[in-house]
Amino acid sequence: MGVRNQDRWWPMVGAALALIGLSGTGQAATWEELEKAGGQATNWLNYGGDLGEMRYWPGTGINAGNVGRLRVKWIFQTGVVGSFENTPIVENAVMYVTTPYDHVFAVDAKNGKELWHYQYKLGKNIFCCGPNNRGVVVVGNKVLFGTLDAHLVALDKKTGDKVWDTEVADSEVGYSLTSAPTVYKNMAIIGIAGGEYGIRGFISAYNIDDGKLVWRWHTIPSPDDVNPDGTKGWEGTFGTKADGINDLHRDIAAEKAAVAKNKDSWMHGGAGNWTTNAIDARRGLVFASIGNPSPDLDGLDRPGDNRWSDSVVAVDADTGKVKWAYQVIPHDVWDLDEVSPPLLGQVKGADGKMVDAVIQAGKTGWVYILDRETGKLIRRSDTMVPQENLFALPTEQGTRMLPGANGGVEWSPCAFNPETRLDYCVNLHQPMNYIVKHETWDDYRKRYAQAPNMWLGGAFVAIANEKQYGNISAVNVDTGKIDWQVKTDQPMIGGALTTKGGLVFAGQGNGTFAAYDAKSGKVLWSFQAGAGVNAAPMAFEIGGKPYIAVAAGGNFQLNYKYGTSVIVFGLD
Repeated sequence: MGVRNQDRWWPMVGAALALIGLSGTGQAATWEELEKAGGQATNWLNYGGDLGEMRYWPGTGINAGNVGRLRVKWIFQTGVVGSFENTPIVENAVMYVTTPYDHVFAVDAKNGKELWHYQYKLGKNIFCCGPNNRGVVVVGNKVLFGTLDAHLVALDKKTGDKVWDTEVADSEVGYSLTSAPTVYKNMAIIGIAGGEYGIRGFISAYNIDDGKLVWRWHTIPSPDDVNPDGTKGWEGTFGTKADGINDLHRDIAAEKAAVAKNKDSWMHGGAGNWTTNAIDARRGLVFASIGNPSPDLDGLDRPGDNRWSDSVVAVDADTGKVKWAYQVIPHDVWDLDEVSPPLLGQVKGADGKMVDAVIQAGKTGWVYILDRETGKLIRRSDTMVPQENLFALPTEQGTRMLPGANGGVEWSPCAFNPETRLDYCVNLHQPMNYIVKHETWDDYRKRYAQAPNMWLGGAFVAIANEKQYGNISAVNVDTGKIDWQVKTDQPMIGGALTTKGGLVFAGQGNGTFAAYDAKSGKVLWSFQAGAGVNAAPMAFEIGGKPYIAVAAGGNFQLNYKYGTSVIVFGLD
């Protein structure tokens, strides 16, 4: 139920807005419109703009020549303090915003006036890295979003009233939802969070009309599940190298000897899918990045490759069957998982011909470019951050290794510009010690029953007096080379936006929100938001006038200053 008694006055507001072309009560966003969303500049209909998560705005109204005239047009204060990682959605001049602790707002995108406010009543919620909600998806007359207590909820987009509420998983054992759903035909698709709590990860599809489950694919195969390569279960082939290149320093003999006594480890092996997935509508495929195995740093009780943690996967969008999977790091004991949303674009293959690709930025500091049809690695980029003592095993005393457990690229979505051929990613540099501490599943569950907490198998600890910083890296997808980098004083988390007008937008934890030249990285404009800008920006148009919007509310993981603002900029 909306909390502002909006039912009494929405019809009058809706009628007035409709007369001037601002109402969300007009034509509803259909599957066909969502499928073509990346080809227009008016609405921002998906978390990443288009279904392929490119975060590329095809408008040119704000460009490298006039961005210096960008000014604040309005600010919406949500009043909800917490880690603010939302990307707003705009449809027909109505903006939809989610906040920490699962509030949803509808706002007039022309002037920032609140239209309705829905506050979800949370049950027991157990989460890893802040009370996050990254956004909604709007389809038909519904607004869909996930909750910290692992429910998928549909609201009436005109009134904010609840239409249906589906429990996705049991939040009391550590499941949660933090990502924005995506849509395929008449299904909402979303993955589960909670990989630090010994859950078994999965991706699910739900009927948009009534919220009923259509299919579910578990990220961890059971012992009887057949993998795309013909193997069964989650032990895999005991790979010894990352991408066939870097030694992972595994004791394969010891792992194989431990398989028999750890035959049930797949049941609580983590591997969440906690950022938004990309959709290839023509192929009917969902592309997902899969998180860490559980426990994070202790591999003693989870022998094998721990499939499909730390992977990029392609799943049939109609049936939920996996087509292919590429595991970036088998048997990860550094929490260097795949959590940035995959994005879809075209790249030059080894023969110089254009190939449909999945572009995935990793915590390792590499961008992985995979063939969208086969899952084969086309190329791996140059490293975007320092790498030292790479893949050295954690010890009880602590092992120094770079990059740290946050990355590289954390959950922050990258942005791909098909004109510059560059993928723009925000990175962290945080030197860390990796400390392992063994705790069995049974011991962990006893501890969890007393006070729910994470099952990390140790700790990753920032090293005192070592400089931390960040950067924006522009990676050429056709060569893997880095065209330019801009170093920032603080580690960066939040994401990027790129535009046909030759710009890249990104924010920092110190409150700086800036526009960069997409070809050179030169700073062309900046604004001080007063709180951490740790969310990915977006863009839209109303009546032909262009706007840029971003949430400024800080970040839990990096302790950046909290706020409650959504700031919208337009040309002076």
